[in-house]
Amino acid sequence: MSSLSSTFRIATYNIHKCRGIDMKFSPQRIVSVLRELDADIICLQEVVNIPDATGITWPGPFENAEKVFDQAGEIARAFPDYASAFGENRPFRNGMYGNMTLTRLALKSWKNHDVSRRGRERRGILQTELEGQDGTKLHVFNVHLGTGHMERRYQGRLLVHGRILTHPDVQGPRLVIGDFNEWTRGLTTRLMRNRFQTFRPRHAARFPRTYPGILPLLSLDHCFFEPPLYLESTTLWRTRTALVASDHLPLIADFRFDPEPAA
Repeated sequence: MSSLSSTFRIATYNIHKCRGIDMKFSPQRIVSVLRELDADIICLQEVVNIPDATGITWPGPFENAEKVFDQAGEIARAFPDYASAFGENRPFRNGMYGNMTLTRLALKSWKNHDVSRRGRERRGILQTELEGQDGTKLHVFNVHLGTGHMERRYQGRLLVHGRILTHPDVQGPRLVIGDFNEWTRGLTTRLMRNRFQTFRPRHAARFPRTYPGILPLLSLDHCFFEPPLYLESTTLWRTRTALVASDHLPLIADFRFDPEPAA
């Protein structure tokens, strides 16, 4: 996709360090799921980025440790037509761990926002500025919030009332997507719903939730957006591979960019 004047697809997927429900680490399996999605923008959480995995045995040993732990590199190389950005949330072994965004659109800039709360696991929001050939800009915020109730309240205020979503440089529509770790209408959800549109994940089966993938009981992954973005369709991806590749299911949303919608 080179222009935002048509529809585009975005997906969010917590890949759980490429560790499936069978306890096997397989970046190649995650890549297979991502190819199935055929998304123009892919937002990933819990990505390990260790380009040099020499000597790493946790929790192996592995025959192909360089592929198991160079997850960001393996995924980026599998999608040569996409630009990619990585946001480090914390060190991991002799590398990094965080969020990753891939895009078919031109990647103009990116920045990782530290939203960690003292005493809790470090968390981040990866902001990317994307641009179509027509010059239209889109700001995507790849989110991974904490599991604690008070932690998410703190992070929700940073996201909405801080200068992440409201920074003067953010000109153009905003799309906020990822693993919010919020399955009830907590403060973060209420703050976001007051300012953005959202939707409930849909699937033809009985499970409109994203976690755990094999039998989803909770909706942890969400998407918030604003005009001139208009939702065309949404689905949870429940192929056989996706059911075992991670403990989350991919959430897909198809949008139409229309600066002059019909009345």
